Amino acid sequence: MLPLVSSYLRQAVSLSLYPRAGLPLPLYPRAAMSVSIQLQPSPRCLFDEPLEVRVSGLSPLQQVTLKAWLRDEKEQLFHSAAFYTADPRGQLDLAHSPSLGGHYTGVQPMGLFWSLSPVTPFTRLVKRDVATSPLSVHIEIFEGHWSLGQLPAQPLATAINQRWFMKEGLLRIPVREGRIRGTLFIPPGNGPFPGVISVNEIKGGLLEYRSSLLANHGFTTLALAYHNYDDLPKGVINLDLGYFEEAVHFLKQHPKVKGLGVGAIGISKGADLVLSMAAFLPDVRAAVVINGCITSAEFGLSFKNKLISTGLRHTVSRMKIADSGVADVSEVINEVDKGSIIPIENTKGTILFIAGEEDKNWNSKHYVDEAVKRLKEHGNDRFEVLHYRGSGHYLEPPFFPFCYASYHSVLNICTKWGGNAKDHSSAQVESWQKIQAFFRKILHQ
Repeated sequence: MLPLVSSYLRQAVSLSLYPRAGLPLPLYPRAAMSVSIQLQPSPRCLFDEPLEVRVSGLSPLQQVTLKAWLRDEKEQLFHSAAFYTADPRGQLDLAHSPSLGGHYTGVQPMGLFWSLSPVTPFTRLVKRDVATSPLSVHIEIFEGHWSLGQLPAQPLATAINQRWFMKEGLLRIPVREGRIRGTLFIPPGNGPFPGVISVNEIKGGLLEYRSSLLANHGFTTLALAYHNYDDLPKGVINLDLGYFEEAVHFLKQHPKVKGLGVGAIGISKGADLVLSMAAFLPDVRAAVVINGCITSAEFGLSFKNKLISTGLRHTVSRMKIADSGVADVSEVINEVDKGSIIPIENTKGTILFIAGEEDKNWNSKHYVDEAVKRLKEHGNDRFEVLHYRGSGHYLEPPFFPFCYASYHSVLNICTKWGGNAKDHSSAQVESWQKIQAFFRKILHQ
């Protein structure tokens, strides 16, 4: 029997590595038991939690296609697919079974999730309602190896994974305190907990998913809006750092917040705001700067009636447009005015810089290198650095699908963000753990 099994295995691997669209593949005898998909430890989990996907009831060495799909809050469809071969017992375990083709290859336990791609090009998956609805990922298995457009009408089995953003007992409290507009998340339990402010990218409004996910891990978090939300200004020329100082004081004094200060985390435009907070506000003890700049991007920044930075500008004529219509904007950013560089050497707290080395929005690695150089020149060693090869601009919490390109709210065009799906996803998983460990280390002091 062993030579026969070996022969079938070689045939399965060969065909699945090079599937021919529309050509039926050899079918194996149906197993006596029905096919089922098991999601462990539960079909319901938090969005940043890994999931074990297993299949039983297949025929030995049966070739199958696994498909995942979800619809976002705007009914946009995202989907992924991968080709697998069952083991001699008719089982699959994505933690050990390699994908032989499709949206990813190799052993990737969460590959179906991070490789989800939009059916409508240039769509980024963003979750706004973190309180009342999950993102539901449908997982289906089909006989044979097929592209997404050629799958059989009926799957062999289906399962649904509900991925939530708030754990049971987590409190979500809208904040309208003085000028502050945002949402506070308080973990279950007596507390107090380390406090963290989350600041998002330049598009405005209020995004809460990063804050809610952090709060699930034991942080009192404030998702802070800073323009184009509620009664905050829509047309902004200069931002006032005093607004962020109010937010720091609000969070620090909250009875559910512990310690001598608070943390702050920001991505893209939010990252340079967090860097400014760390430089000027001594109560910011821990700052996480994700793919940020060393000056104020786009908007000017003032503090106590003094202009700190005139804002990083760009030259649109240096933009490159691909045949697909997607823009490469990596060279449109102008040189940073040395007089506008954030005086990060004054930081009393500790900074964690995170840079995607293939960021195409701007050269994040260069800005981190310049920041570290400046800190060292001034004898400030309170910083840590994480560089990620193959990673692009939007480094999100784990298992958010890789976004190759989407609409740029400043340049009003679809732009590519850089990186590749596999490396970017790995960076999201690792950096998320490092961020939590960093905040715990600094804010528990």
